[in-house]
Amino acid sequence: MEKTLNRIHPVSDPEATYFLQVSWEKDLGTGFGIILSDGQCAWTGTVSEAEISREAADMEMNREKYVEELKRALIAGEESAGKYNFAVS
Repeated sequence: MEKTLNRIHPVSDPEATYFLQVSWEKDLGTGFGIILSDGQCAWTGTVSEAEISREAADMEMNREKYVEELKRALIAGEESAGKYNFAVS
């Protein structure tokens, strides 16, 4: 299993620091687990392969392109810093 951990500062609260961990088996397109933490609390979830396909279709985006965007936004880290905005609600 592969994992990444990134620090994010959501646009909804720029002074806050959150930690985003994403874990996956084969590749992100087969589904992944996610943990978001503010250092005191943690929230977990999973995203299935079917959900990824459904979201790509809803956005009228090629599935492979959608998975590449997910990789850049969720696991690329510093090289994508400033290119993606996160909001926590």
